[in-house]
Amino acid sequence: MDLFNEDSNTTTGGQRDFVNPHEPLATRMRPRSLEEFVGQKHIVGEGKMLRRMIESGVIGSLIFYGPPSSGKTTLAHVISREINAQFTVLNAVLDGIKDLRQVVAKAEKIQQMNGQKTILFVDEIHRWNKAQQDALLPHLESGVITLIGATTENPFYSLVSPLLSRCQLFELYDLTKEHVLLMIDRALEEEERGLGKKDVEVTKPAQDHLAEFAAGDIRNALNALEVAVLSSDADENGVIHIDLEIARECIQKRSVRYDGTGDEHYHFASAFIKSMRGSDVDAALYWMSAMLEGGEDPNFLFRRMLILASEDVGMADPHALSLVNAAHEAFTKCGMPEGLYFLAHACIYLCLAPKSNSTGAIFSVRREVQHSGIGTVPPHLRDKTANSKQSRYLGVENASDDYTYPHSHDHHWAPQQYLPEEAEGLQWYEPGNIGREGKLWKRLQKIKEAYMKDKK
Repeated sequence: MDLFNEDSNTTTGGQRDFVNPHEPLATRMRPRSLEEFVGQKHIVGEGKMLRRMIESGVIGSLIFYGPPSSGKTTLAHVISREINAQFTVLNAVLDGIKDLRQVVAKAEKIQQMNGQKTILFVDEIHRWNKAQQDALLPHLESGVITLIGATTENPFYSLVSPLLSRCQLFELYDLTKEHVLLMIDRALEEEERGLGKKDVEVTKPAQDHLAEFAAGDIRNALNALEVAVLSSDADENGVIHIDLEIARECIQKRSVRYDGTGDEHYHFASAFIKSMRGSDVDAALYWMSAMLEGGEDPNFLFRRMLILASEDVGMADPHALSLVNAAHEAFTKCGMPEGLYFLAHACIYLCLAPKSNSTGAIFSVRREVQHSGIGTVPPHLRDKTANSKQSRYLGVENASDDYTYPHSHDHHWAPQQYLPEEAEGLQWYEPGNIGREGKLWKRLQKIKEAYMKDKK
């Protein structure tokens, strides 16, 4: 829990104005005002709703949701400074109701003393259970605290309805390479909080590398920049040169915008599935690689491909399901990194396979059954053994004797009614006309035509 800073070097809002030289560059460069804040113009740009609220000084409780490193915490800090409010932080992973009570007690004293607002920032608020979220409600109602909650999860699924109804929701988006480059330039120029007092020259390729590999994470980029500057010696003129080679050494692994448990998980999975459905091999492999790089379980990818093999390839290539299943089995035996071959094998095959969604007929049939009920099994389709016992007892003819055995006829097919009378004439299956399914359907139609021709 981060309660109010009682240091003498604080503003009336309880936030420090002095610069601690021992703090990381990314911390020192954290924006302090709306003018310094980078990105999210859709909510804090000129004339936008949140900006108008901040400028008016009338801030209600807010929920910020979006991917990691999109600026949720920073924006909360900026808001508290702009409206001159006390600011305190709770982390939903570490802090609970007891900590909340302490914050509320302190906020009440401050409110009584000078009428100043207290903003409570709850990071990862989705990690609080229902009881903990409900504990916020009376304090929001009384106005003792103004809540700003931050979450990477979809709030409509992770937060309780009473809390949502008391908060304005704002979605934050990924920061772009241009946003990162802007902060790198600012850090190089800023003398008090940045590196401006040093004579530093960073080549354009080096800046591009830092921005691209940070993947929208400004903290990551500034930390790498600071390492590059502090670990490099100045030349005879006192200039520190940062070139592409040094930048590569300081940020070697590209950040991946992927949260395996949040909305990003579903967005990436959706892109992966839709790319396979759309027969775009390169895009499907791209999204698969992105998910794997972000730590996705390969078994999840195989499960999605197994579903697609029946849902979207289906009868157009009945062998697709067997191939994906075989690839999955091979993966479990060999593991990574060789397992990448089996993932790619299954993915590429599904992309190139002919497509049919005719297996979805099962859902149409289920709706019919649920809506109209289940019809009676026609007598000639009933179990012969059960009918035999009933016939002997009642002394009547066995209805199952009217059943036409298809294998007794040419082409192993004969016409007869299979649906119950209540559903006779209805049809749900719509065959595709490409791939294996088209051939199978044409074969069946030819058999039916040949049978009717022979009858004539």
